[in-house]
Amino acid sequence: MDLLKVNQVSKTFKSGHFFFSKGRVVEAVKDLSVKIEEGVCLGLVGESGCGKSTLGRIILGLEPPQSGQVIFQGKDFYKISRQEQKKLRKDLQAVFQDYNSAINPRYPVKMAIGEPLRNYFRLSLLEEKKRIQELLELVGLNPDDMNKYSFQFSGGQLQRVNIARALALNPKLIVLDEAVSSLDVSVQAQILNLLADLKKELNLSYLFISHDIEAVYYLSDAIAVMYLGQIVEFIEGMSIFDQLTHPYSKKLLSSVLGPHPHFRTDLSAEFDELQIKSDTANGCNYIDRCNIKDQVCFKVKPALTSVSEDHLVACHKMKKISGIQMAI
Repeated sequence: MDLLKVNQVSKTFKSGHFFFSKGRVVEAVKDLSVKIEEGVCLGLVGESGCGKSTLGRIILGLEPPQSGQVIFQGKDFYKISRQEQKKLRKDLQAVFQDYNSAINPRYPVKMAIGEPLRNYFRLSLLEEKKRIQELLELVGLNPDDMNKYSFQFSGGQLQRVNIARALALNPKLIVLDEAVSSLDVSVQAQILNLLADLKKELNLSYLFISHDIEAVYYLSDAIAVMYLGQIVEFIEGMSIFDQLTHPYSKKLLSSVLGPHPHFRTDLSAEFDELQIKSDTANGCNYIDRCNIKDQVCFKVKPALTSVSEDHLVACHKMKKISGIQMAI
């Protein structure tokens, strides 16, 4: 059953006063559609600036789209009343990259963890204390840590506190926006293991937003690759290292595995800051960085097309790409 459906969502921003982009409109998300089923982790991967976090904020109700629908548990989030939105938000939580942002350093962490409980339930002090201690144990911390302040925790421990806070209301879906990116590699592995265990134990769904394709691969059941506000590839239930097909997905993969003779690239040049192109409105967004483009790529924007079961790619040249892939 689909827990979340995003239908043809678009969001634009004015770029402000940045050198050559003064007053231009940036399409952060363009006619994007995606869905997440119950108990599934969808990994959303792409380089910085591609619109991943904007999509996450739209799903969380923090950034209304210009067009499209966000349907959560069968309800169109931006069409219902604020009271109904509050009820839905109980089942929709988030963990962000900055593990300090949700925790006020002036108070012990029990205040941050207990805040959602106080907003939605009328619990006695004893009931609230018991629930906070349960949540801390659930994320691998000592129940007595509830009385500590944020400066008394390491970065990994603080992110565990944030996860405990996100779990307080027994949500159905948690948006993990670069939730492990600021942590040391060894700590990242611990948090990823914790998230995997919690997903299995509590039947949670995740939207795991990251630029780290290895982390996404480890945690996710399905993966969507995003480029300049659009999904260019979607894979479910298969190995991404064997099956990634879109040329941009291949570039992301080569940044992990190293260059392959068929996909050699100067990553320092490929992964510079994303630029908004004005001359590809009718064609493929990836034209300027693609080494297999053809005339049709300049004229027609590719749609997500089925390559195999549970595998969609937005590329006019996918047969050629598949041939290269088979030859590897």
